[in-house]
Amino acid sequence: MNPTPLPDPGPPPPAPGESEVRAEFVRAALDVTPGPVPLAAVRRAGRRRRRRRTAGLSVLSALGVGTAVAAVVALVPVRPSPPAPAPVAAPPTVVRPTQTPPPVRVVAAGERVDVGRGITVWLTKDGKHWSGPEGENFRSVADGNIDRAEPGVTHQSEGGPKGAFHSGLYYGTRAPGRVELTATGGRPVRATLLELPGRPGWGVWYAYLGPGGGRATVTLYDRAGTRLADLPGWPAG
Repeated sequence: MNPTPLPDPGPPPPAPGESEVRAEFVRAALDVTPGPVPLAAVRRAGRRRRRRRTAGLSVLSALGVGTAVAAVVALVPVRPSPPAPAPVAAPPTVVRPTQTPPPVRVVAAGERVDVGRGITVWLTKDGKHWSGPEGENFRSVADGNIDRAEPGVTHQSEGGPKGAFHSGLYYGTRAPGRVELTATGGRPVRATLLELPGRPGWGVWYAYLGPGGGRATVTLYDRAGTRLADLPGWPAG
C-alpha cells in the first residue's frame, strides 16, 4: 500500500524585518556611481600578453628551423678530399752578378804580376817595370816626357814573327774604361789594365798579339765608352 505524498510546503516565510533590510540595500546600490573603466591599463596588459605570445612563437620557430637545418646537414653525404697534387720541383735559381766587375786591377806598389810567357810586370810610383827574355825594362811616368794633364797612351813591344807582348802606360784620366790594341786588318784586342791604389790618374796596360806583322793602333776609352786617345802606327810584332 503506497503512502500518500505530502503537499509541497513552498518557500519559508521571510523572517521578521527581512523585507525592510532588502529594500535598504537596493536604495544604497542605486545611490553608488560607478568609476571610469581603466581602458589604458587594459590595453597595456593586452599588448604585454601579445608580445609574450609572439616571442614564444618566434623561439619555437627558430628552434624548428635549427632542427630542420641540422637534419639537412646530417643528410649531406661527406665525400673524401681529393689527393694533393704531387710537388713540382722549382727551377734552380740563377744568380747573376749585381754589378760589372771593375775594368782595372789594383795592385800594390812593387807587386809582381806574372803575365805569362816568362814576363813579369810591376808598378812603382815612378812608372812601369817589366822583365822578360830580353831583360828588364822601365818606362817612367814622372820624367816629364808625358803630359799627365791630358789623356794619352805609350807603347812598347817585344817578340817576333810568332807573336809579341805589347804594353805601355795610360794617363790623364781617373776613370779608365779599356785600352784596345788593333793590328792592321785585325779585330781589336782588349788589354789588361793595372793601377796603383788611390786612382793616381795613370796605369799600365798589356796584351798579346799573335803572328802577323804589320802595324797596330792603341786606343784609350773611359768608362762611359768615350774614346780619349789614339796612338797609331806601332809595329804589331
